[in-house]
Amino acid sequence: MLRFLGFTRHSAYFFSAFLLVCLLIVYIWQPLVLEYLAILRAYAADGCYPWYVLVDWLLLGIFAFMSLAIMFRANFRTDALILFVGFCGGLVIESWGTQTNLWFYYTEERPPLWILPAWPIASLSIDRLTHALNLALPRQTGLPLKFLYWLTFGIFYFLLLQFTAPTFWQPYTLAALLLCALLIFTPTNQRLALLTFAAGAGLGYFLELWGTTRECWTYYTHQTPPLFAVLAHGMAAVAFWRTGLLLQKYGALLRPQPN
Repeated sequence: MLRFLGFTRHSAYFFSAFLLVCLLIVYIWQPLVLEYLAILRAYAADGCYPWYVLVDWLLLGIFAFMSLAIMFRANFRTDALILFVGFCGGLVIESWGTQTNLWFYYTEERPPLWILPAWPIASLSIDRLTHALNLALPRQTGLPLKFLYWLTFGIFYFLLLQFTAPTFWQPYTLAALLLCALLIFTPTNQRLALLTFAAGAGLGYFLELWGTTRECWTYYTHQTPPLFAVLAHGMAAVAFWRTGLLLQKYGALLRPQPN
């Protein structure tokens, strides 16, 4: 059964590390957890809601999916790079959004440290989703693929300009605009870029739905969630994937060659 599910000897290590990170977040940021539990107790004491209404099924579903995804065909040698890029990229993205007030967290941290571990875990899950889509969907080349690529990323860039318009003067936003344009206009593999974008946006929808409806974070538009935020997860996934490819390429060049 474990072999059928794609679990390897590294899967248990990944799941254990995931649980450890979650427990550390609960322990270090106890006031946030206690505040949430107090709200649940207040609703339960009111007696107006049955227990199954008070359970956060969306959060449990996301947790279960990501737990299974990171264990699927886990390989520390290749996955370590994905985790590293995801963490660093998440730090940059969260710093951009919170420093420019495009979004803010209810704790008013800019950015909050407790949200950063979610980025590498999500990156690993998106990598698994991308591989699944690559195997499941028929391979297309030529004009239809190019049209779909430019249509998808053209729409995204339009939404990016529209959403970030109030912060055009900010260096963070200018850097984000230039980086996205560079990634879009220099595709290495249009098919994989589209699949990565789709996987990132797909997972991003559920993450954004949970975060914005629970008011864990709020965008300046107060949408729950805004379409741009969902698609931005797709673009972030593409950026992380491309960064990983660059690190692999230059890492191979710098690695000493056998005599």
